[in-house]
Amino acid sequence: MTSTQLTDRPAAYSDQGPGSGTSRSGVRQARSRKRGLLARYLGYVGYFVGAGLISGAVVHHPLDPARYTLIAMYGVLVFLAATVLNEFVLARQRPTLPRAIAIMGASLLLSFGIGMLSGGLQHFEDFPTRAAVLIPAGMMLSFIAYVLKDEDTSWRRIFGLAGLAVLVTALISFAGLRQVAANLTEQPGSGGHGHSSGAEEPEEEHQPKAGDPTAGAPTPKATRSQSAKPGHADGPGH
Repeated sequence: MTSTQLTDRPAAYSDQGPGSGTSRSGVRQARSRKRGLLARYLGYVGYFVGAGLISGAVVHHPLDPARYTLIAMYGVLVFLAATVLNEFVLARQRPTLPRAIAIMGASLLLSFGIGMLSGGLQHFEDFPTRAAVLIPAGMMLSFIAYVLKDEDTSWRRIFGLAGLAVLVTALISFAGLRQVAANLTEQPGSGGHGHSSGAEEPEEEHQPKAGDPTAGAPTPKATRSQSAKPGHADGPGH
């Protein structure tokens, strides 16, 4: 080994030092990224599960208010838990306290808006009159909540061109859906849902109807049974 190689050798090791530190930092970030995969998945799924629970509870609430109120509360908790996970735990920059309160409040409104919109669309044929109100109301509520939740959007955009477009769409959909709901309710056999928990009423096809000339006439079977009884044959039987 020459003297020139011995002289350049420390410089080569000194150049590897910062590079190796950078590579170790990259490895740590990659491992942290892999560990955060499950958390990101839970936060992503939590939005949809919470909105799904709320949508079902909002639509079916008149059937069993106590039960579906509890389901709606579970949906709100799931949605808010997903919001905390996505907006606070996994966020690169933690929001301030006023911003955190605004995010939680807007997320609560957003969950109900999405639930009203999706639930009304899904069960329109089952509850047409109720869904005709839930769909446009959910559209407006979800838009307002999203604008309030979005950090890069000013709340004044609610009253801007985008807000006007959503308002006009909601009013048109409300008028059209009310007309469709009125036509559905006028049809015979409409309005059923199939989620009722009570027992079905027995069929009354064997009950005699009023005004039926055969209502009081005995059946042949009954006539034969009466004639077979002792003491009712012709002649003295005592």
